[in-house]
Amino acid sequence: MDTTDPEITFDDNGVSNHVASFNKEIDVTWFPNKEGRQKLDQLVKEIKEVGKGKEYDVIIGLSGGVDSSYLAYFLKTNYDVRILAVHVDAGWNSELAIHNVENIVKTLDIDLYTYVVNWKEMQDLQLAYLKANVINQDIPQDHVFMASLYATAQKHGIKYFLAGHNHATEGILPESWFYRSADLKNLRDIHKKHGTIPLKTYPTTGFWKDFIYYPFIYGLKIKRPLNYIPYDKDEAKKIIIEKLNWRDYGGKHGESNFTKFYQNYYLPTKFNVDKRKAHLSSMILAGLTTREEALVEIEKPLYEPLQLQNDIEYIARKLNISVDEFQQIISQPNRRHQDYKNEEFLYTVMRDVLRKTGGLNTIKKILR
Repeated sequence: MDTTDPEITFDDNGVSNHVASFNKEIDVTWFPNKEGRQKLDQLVKEIKEVGKGKEYDVIIGLSGGVDSSYLAYFLKTNYDVRILAVHVDAGWNSELAIHNVENIVKTLDIDLYTYVVNWKEMQDLQLAYLKANVINQDIPQDHVFMASLYATAQKHGIKYFLAGHNHATEGILPESWFYRSADLKNLRDIHKKHGTIPLKTYPTTGFWKDFIYYPFIYGLKIKRPLNYIPYDKDEAKKIIIEKLNWRDYGGKHGESNFTKFYQNYYLPTKFNVDKRKAHLSSMILAGLTTREEALVEIEKPLYEPLQLQNDIEYIARKLNISVDEFQQIISQPNRRHQDYKNEEFLYTVMRDVLRKTGGLNTIKKILR
């Protein structure tokens, strides 16, 4: 990590604040050892007990990427939990992503629910975010994914959402490099100012649903099983290639044509953010690579010139604008999400309250 994170600090030994945060977090949530496996065994026991009499034990998101694919494989082969996989087709799926998802559910014999977003609405919202010139261009996809997953879990009475997020590869992510996808007020204001058609069918969540209703009233629990095992992404990739006929995208986030462009070009070019720095830093702290190896990796190009041009043409065509107009839009001055209406204050206050007071009991008192 370096000063491309404007909020980074270093101690007298040159160690960044991200190391302290990583170490503090892993003390209570990361157990890649025997203790973790025992905790996971107990969690699965509780999940199956709660799931008795229902069609499914857990819900997972299945993008076709490494983490979610390996999670599905691990859960099914080690614990035989009854999984409902949710895949959201937001119009940006690569052909390989579709192939991988189909192979996974067929090989593992698990049920799949696919939510297909109304493309006209998605197209308008994605273009609105580009015109807003804010940092998190993945919100149109991420927001609808979580909203659809929450609604599907409730429809089937599922109380556990098992996510593929893990400390080994994602333990570090500077807050200055993203903005929360659940902020519905921010989404609506960006679309109001830059969109052209109503979002009549686009599923939404927000502060009330995301932070209060689903976790504390409905009782949906979010757990991250990959934090309870020794998770090595390269080894996981080898396993799903062999066992699930999974095909490699050749780069991070290749399952989404837009996310690939956003992380490999938009962020580094427009905001000077190379997310590989956070990803590789996480792997260094997790003992999966060395600083020296990471410094070599970070020098590799994010895009081959011909592939970049092809992707720009593809995205412009999907958004029904010319390449020149697309380039003109993303060349406008950067803006902050906070320049638009937002719920950041509510999230910040609630997060601090939960951290200081223990969570559920506090929420119950507030709701009274």
